[in-house]
Amino acid sequence: MRPVTATAAAVTAALAAGAASVAAGRYASDAALKAPPGRPLPTEPVLTVHSTAAGRVVLTRALASQRPGTYGLAGDGTHAVVGPVLDQAAHSADTVVRRLERVTHGTLEPRDKVWLTPNVHVGDPGSALGLDHLDTEIPGELGALPAWFVPGARTTWVITVHGLGATREHPLNVLPFLHRQQFPVLNLAYRGDPGAPRPQDGLGHLGETEWRDLDAAIRYALSHGAEHVVLYGWSTGATMALRAATHSALRDRVSGLVLDSPVLSWETTLRALATARRTPGALLPLAVRAAQGRTGLHGDRVDHAADPARLPVPALILHGPADTIAPWGPSRRLAARRPDLVTLHQVPDAPHGAMWNADPATYEETLRRFLTPLM
Repeated sequence: MRPVTATAAAVTAALAAGAASVAAGRYASDAALKAPPGRPLPTEPVLTVHSTAAGRVVLTRALASQRPGTYGLAGDGTHAVVGPVLDQAAHSADTVVRRLERVTHGTLEPRDKVWLTPNVHVGDPGSALGLDHLDTEIPGELGALPAWFVPGARTTWVITVHGLGATREHPLNVLPFLHRQQFPVLNLAYRGDPGAPRPQDGLGHLGETEWRDLDAAIRYALSHGAEHVVLYGWSTGATMALRAATHSALRDRVSGLVLDSPVLSWETTLRALATARRTPGALLPLAVRAAQGRTGLHGDRVDHAADPARLPVPALILHGPADTIAPWGPSRRLAARRPDLVTLHQVPDAPHGAMWNADPATYEETLRRFLTPLM
């Protein structure tokens, strides 16, 4: 082979390898930037329904199917609610029996593919919980944002905002509790959600731009009778709450934060989701760089929002060591550096976004103690 021909071939091969690496990085970063609302995250295994009986469902044995607590059980066109593992029930070595609380949509049949989800309820506050509510729209940066408003007697409103892979059905888990405490609740859908405007690039930004939709919800609440607001976020919704509390022009009206499974390091979360997609370790830096190039998530902006020195109001963090998507080390460090403002409630054996599900009674009592001084 002539030298010129050999050089051209080497350059072509290098370019092809570079293009393949870029494509692989983009695919890996999609796990976080294109997480579809209401679908399982890559870390959530798909289980098989083996059988059902009165008040029982038999599932594939896995770490996920043995989690303590109450969960939604979702499939394509199906939703049910399962309670604790029934250890005394007869089962084979490769299955688990859980209490079947109810089937809320569709039917559960043998061989159905399902996954556990934190979403216990399907529908809106009226159809799912029997609560009077208003379907409203919030003027947002990209257009009208759908929201559910459940009225209450207090002048402090709670604004709830879901996170990765979820929809505004997720906050319905705690809506009955908040309603009993007489808080008005504004449950927000933000850019990229069903019924909400799509971001121009079609990507999620892990709270970096989405927080401005939460800022619009604060403005709406204050113009409709709220004197103060508590921002209550899960996952990247918690990131949005932190950013709004430190960047909003209305931040002086934010009286507290509730942060469930907060994403405090976007790079760590992106790597975790990309790894769950079976991305080789050598490609993880490419996934991070791809996310930076596609979204502008350069530097440590999320970390900056969670800087202990910048925290302006009391915060309750509900998190635990079993969260593989948003490791709780940063939550522990934030709580340790600001014990004057941060209360950290550790929840063992709960996956990302499911701290309520693992132990609803303890979770709600912790929430009650935190919110009482803010009422």
